[in-house]
Amino acid sequence: MAAGETQLYAKVSNKLKGRSTPLLLEPLLAMGFPVHTALKALAATGRKTAEEALVWLHDHGNDPSLDDPIPQEYALFLCPTGPLLEKLQEFWRESKRQCAKNRAHEVFPHVTLCDFFTCEDQRVECLYEALKRAGDRLLGSFPTAVPLALHSSISYLGFFVNGSPADIIREFAMTFATEASLLADCSVKPCTKQLHLTLAHKFYPHHQRTLEQLARAIPLGHSCQWTAALYSRDMRFVHYQTLRALFQYKPQNVDELTLSPGDYIFVDPTQQDEASEGWVIGISQRTGCRGFLPENYTDRASESDTWVKHRMYTFSLATDLNSRKDSEASSRCSGEFLPQTARSLSSLQALQATVARKSVLVVRHGERVDQIFGKSWLQQCSTPDGKYYRPDLNFPCSLPRRSRGIKDFENDPPLSSCGIFQSRIAGDALLDSGIRISSVFASPALRCVQTAKLILEELKLEEKIKIRVEPGIFEWTKWEAGKTTPTLMSLEELKEANFNIDTDYRSLPWACASVKKIKRKENGSW
Repeated sequence: MAAGETQLYAKVSNKLKGRSTPLLLEPLLAMGFPVHTALKALAATGRKTAEEALVWLHDHGNDPSLDDPIPQEYALFLCPTGPLLEKLQEFWRESKRQCAKNRAHEVFPHVTLCDFFTCEDQRVECLYEALKRAGDRLLGSFPTAVPLALHSSISYLGFFVNGSPADIIREFAMTFATEASLLADCSVKPCTKQLHLTLAHKFYPHHQRTLEQLARAIPLGHSCQWTAALYSRDMRFVHYQTLRALFQYKPQNVDELTLSPGDYIFVDPTQQDEASEGWVIGISQRTGCRGFLPENYTDRASESDTWVKHRMYTFSLATDLNSRKDSEASSRCSGEFLPQTARSLSSLQALQATVARKSVLVVRHGERVDQIFGKSWLQQCSTPDGKYYRPDLNFPCSLPRRSRGIKDFENDPPLSSCGIFQSRIAGDALLDSGIRISSVFASPALRCVQTAKLILEELKLEEKIKIRVEPGIFEWTKWEAGKTTPTLMSLEELKEANFNIDTDYRSLPWACASVKKIKRKENGSW
């Protein structure tokens, strides 16, 4: 990493020190991701969930620009919803069908309030607060109807917003820009010119009359909820073409891109000299990787298809000024931000949703002795009379007793000393993360039961939570493949070895069936 980038990330880290780590950021840091890449993933996915950011980080594992200090660009739009949006979308489809695609089709119906500006990844939440403050401040005066007047010229067709409603909307944009400057330390330019909702732009002159006829058919009498929406885009690809993958493509050479249906590819038309006929060079939005791809596997996408919606503030036009003053104010705003009077009920519902939500943590067992010392590990640590001794510090201190003696450990090996340490570290990390564990299921393999026990010990839950041994999650891989099924320790043997086993738990029917399939395969009847 260059010295300037290192200083920038050091600055970001210092700003984060001394204050509580955001809830979305904390689990990513606990997994070992650097602060700057975790913040980048959150910004690129709209800061919705840590899970989405984790998927983004996994997909961008080979992204050469992952560590580049390039922030997202953000813009604020006023967007219609409900019946008006449906009619506008119908106009979009018909105008494209009858008059071909024009520049307006690149973006959804909107009124631009603040054009694109940059914001550092660690300050994105401050933009959300700025949007909420601006919305709350103008909530009482926002127009109950936004008048739209059709305007047409030789290269432009759209609705103009005039009069006092336009002044209030501009004031909202100015308030957001001021709050964003104070809270997020970014330069935001609110729209001070004519507010407009573009219907068609840069079209063929002979299509003007047809477009006007379609526009006049849009009914404007319907009530409409207008939403102030904050979007972001990758500033590196502003002037690129956007392609959408239609089919899956597996690379035939190392310099080709992997394509999955729905992937977006950014293509610079000025940088295609290296590409053969029928091929293009592009950068995958999903992975950040650059490579060749067959052009006939793709179709042109709209510019805004790759934009990410972050937060929105919705103004309701269904209530009058008096109803705003009472507890009915909750109907004035929905989505991400609510007026203060509606927040208590929403917070309770959010809390209930959080409590009701359940997750599954999948944990791999720690290092096993046979992976370090090979298939003959048991011969290295057993005496001629069948007793265990420790020939190396990475062998465990002792082995639990088995009814058939030490030989059954050959295909059911224990954790190594390093594996024991790894399991304890995993439990310690879970403890620090604050994750609450309610149930534990483990494969009957000794190494898995050991891993579960050690994690529970670090969580201080070894006495409270019993391990449920589930045969259905035993992994039958080539490492285990042999002429006989591994002899696993019985529940009684595990309990005798001081494992807190739930002896009342019964395996699920599908799990029993999977074990039977393994045995049929072993006997040649598969």
